[in-house]
Amino acid sequence: MAKHKFTGMAGLPLSRRALRTLKERGIYAHSQLSVEHQQLAKRHVIRGLESGGCAGDVGRYVTFADEHGLPLEYLHPVEAIAVNGLHAVVISTAIVRVDMLRKGRTYELLITRHSLSSVPDGPQPQLETEILFRGFHGRLELDLSGKDKAQAGNMVPTFYSLAGEVTAIPEMFLPLVRATTIGANCTGCSHTHYLRRPRPPLSKPTRGELTTQDAVGGETTATLASAKESV
Repeated sequence: MAKHKFTGMAGLPLSRRALRTLKERGIYAHSQLSVEHQQLAKRHVIRGLESGGCAGDVGRYVTFADEHGLPLEYLHPVEAIAVNGLHAVVISTAIVRVDMLRKGRTYELLITRHSLSSVPDGPQPQLETEILFRGFHGRLELDLSGKDKAQAGNMVPTFYSLAGEVTAIPEMFLPLVRATTIGANCTGCSHTHYLRRPRPPLSKPTRGELTTQDAVGGETTATLASAKESV
């Protein structure tokens, strides 16, 4: 059979056995992205789902950042009935996704950048994917869901090349990978680990505040006019 080129678009390439094990453990991490159309803004966006968690020695977590590795605001949280599932929805025109799988103290990691490109005569833009980092068989000799939990948030797995040399995770994505490592070790996870709350909208002034502002403005204008006449 001809080998298909790995593009990273769908997330980590997992075997049927791995997917079955995650399902049996009740871990539902959604790496798939979709292209959606905002009718009011008249533009297309990328939709992703921060999700996952861990059960025992198995964990998987998917989260997102902007193109510089900084946390994105989520659209809204998702309060799922079961744990280790959906946590929040994120919408953006360009996005970085990190997908991590853990079995014991062995980790798989995929960091990808996703953007939209226009297609001539196409109904919607095409989702483009760029692989930023692929880590195979990484190791982290700590039990971050147990006795070493206090060190969670400071550690990331170490990955090696086929020749046995350390493969460094891009520095700009280290905070993102640290948070994802926590998520892959979070037992019964029901919350986000990297996406941040949206900022509250600026409050509009009340009618009373507008009246006060008008009165102050009118008084200031009258004072300036009086001063000008006296001169």
